[in-house]
Amino acid sequence: MEVLRTPEECFDNLPGFSYSPNYIDDLRGYEGLRVHYVDERPKDAIRTFLCLPGEPTWAYLYRRMIPVFASSGARVVVPDWLGFGGSDKPVDDSVYSFDFHREMMLEFVERLDLQNVTLVVQDWGGILGLTLPMDLNGRVSRLIVMNTAIPVGEPLGDGFQAWKEYVANRPNLNCAALMKRACPHLSEAEALAYEAPFPDQRYKAGVRRFPQLVMIQPGMGGIETTMRARLFWAEVWEGESFMAVGAKDPVLGVPVMSQLQKTIRGCPEPMVLAEAGHFVQEWGEPVALASLKFFGDIS
Repeated sequence: MEVLRTPEECFDNLPGFSYSPNYIDDLRGYEGLRVHYVDERPKDAIRTFLCLPGEPTWAYLYRRMIPVFASSGARVVVPDWLGFGGSDKPVDDSVYSFDFHREMMLEFVERLDLQNVTLVVQDWGGILGLTLPMDLNGRVSRLIVMNTAIPVGEPLGDGFQAWKEYVANRPNLNCAALMKRACPHLSEAEALAYEAPFPDQRYKAGVRRFPQLVMIQPGMGGIETTMRARLFWAEVWEGESFMAVGAKDPVLGVPVMSQLQKTIRGCPEPMVLAEAGHFVQEWGEPVALASLKFFGDIS
């Protein structure tokens, strides 16, 4: 397997992101592939926030939420999927599959022995992340869910199809420009931080693949797992949940999230952010604060 590793200097001086990098390269089944993660770990933390980014982002997406979660005394862990951020990047597009990503994250959680986890998800962080708790033996106790879905082989509408075709026609997708359009309040330097992991097109196989993997047709890989996940959230889940929705998301906005809210057992009415789009974390401070107050972590 040909694998690329983004040079460390690509991550120098990113605005608002001074976190020390952490790496692990001995995950079972992924030996030699280095996974990057942020790990803010206050002494005596009894709770862990596990924050999962999606397409085409990385741990930088959570920079507005990490300090809020950490201020509650919790540990905050933000891993990058293989192919993204500071993690290694297999060059062959075909390496990337639903199971490739999912099994890596299950191994990651087990390897770090994360307990009493508040799972924080959005986009592919949710498509994958919402399938994890049912196989983590009670490690996940709470959920914060933002614009995402649990696809089971049904279409997600014209907006998603347009996005899928957009990425397919742009093998060197400009992640900085995409983020600037989706989040107009970003500075140029912040937008460029989303392009930093990708020195050239060869590094973007993971970015190209994610839209193609979303299960919008019967028979696609992962559907059996996501169907099992839907049943888990509807019938088995007993933890607390908090939902926030970026209302300007044209694909995974209020209508999709309203259906997801009905799927998640005991999920209260969502916090709707009228000005936020798909990448809710870029409006993340009030979301993080509201969730901590909802859970009773702060007054």
